[in-house]
Amino acid sequence: MGTAPPFSWNLLYDFQIMWSYPFMLNAFRAGAIVAVVAGVVGWYVVLRRQTFAAHTLSVVAFPGAAFATLAGFALSLGYFGFCIAAALVLALLRRNRAGQPGDSEESAATGTVQAFLLACGYLFMALYKGLLEGPQALLFGSFTGITSSQVTTLAVAGVVVLGVLAVIGRPLLFASVDPQVAAARGVPVRALSVAFLVLLGAATAEAAQITGALLVFALMVLPAATAQVLTARPGLSLLLTVVIGFGVTWLGLFAGWYWNYPLGFFVTTFAFALFLLAHGARALAAAVERRRALPTLAGAA
Repeated sequence: MGTAPPFSWNLLYDFQIMWSYPFMLNAFRAGAIVAVVAGVVGWYVVLRRQTFAAHTLSVVAFPGAAFATLAGFALSLGYFGFCIAAALVLALLRRNRAGQPGDSEESAATGTVQAFLLACGYLFMALYKGLLEGPQALLFGSFTGITSSQVTTLAVAGVVVLGVLAVIGRPLLFASVDPQVAAARGVPVRALSVAFLVLLGAATAEAAQITGALLVFALMVLPAATAQVLTARPGLSLLLTVVIGFGVTWLGLFAGWYWNYPLGFFVTTFAFALFLLAHGARALAAAVERRRALPTLAGAA
């Protein structure tokens, strides 16, 4: 933001200045909603090893929004329509009866869908006769155009996604950890897999409106991957995922206020830095544990 006042080191004052602008207040509200929804859904994505499906749906957000821009529809309709439709297509392409990530045939089919829809997105962008600012924001994210109605739409969609996850969360966790045993005990593994892909499409459509279509994958996966590196306890890692996603999103908005770079760049950079720190902390803890074990091993020898 070129007109932003200089950073004062008084965070309370800085936030008061930022939130005096309605578009920034909307951006922080939308960011909070997206961080929570993407964090919860992303935690299951990493647990179920469906990051390729998440990446595909994040790519699909681009042609959806580009088509909405070309046709003059609301961007939210393009995001949600294309992402949910693509999620249903991916569900139909699944071949693994247990509902887990499929074999090479399924991966090839998913990649084919991704490539085709990405090409459609570039076609829609080429056909668009207006300024390129809009399509570029679809790719890399922008917080200057978020309206109160978009915040309301994100909130409603987020409540629906989290509500459905609250209902299916326990059996989905069981089916994610051990699908064969879950299926043997009567858990509808295949139906849960389809339902989760639809929820993933909706969450991707939400996050893409903040980070941009090309970088939504980072917000969906990096916080969850970082949390699961730090702890194996499901409840704690889920909570850490939401906290990390919330933190990097708000930090990205804060940085974007002072430096005129794409929001997705800041969000991804902060999330990636935490991911590296988590791996470094785990490696350091393992090294300390080994050093502590050496005297015991020497004494036993």
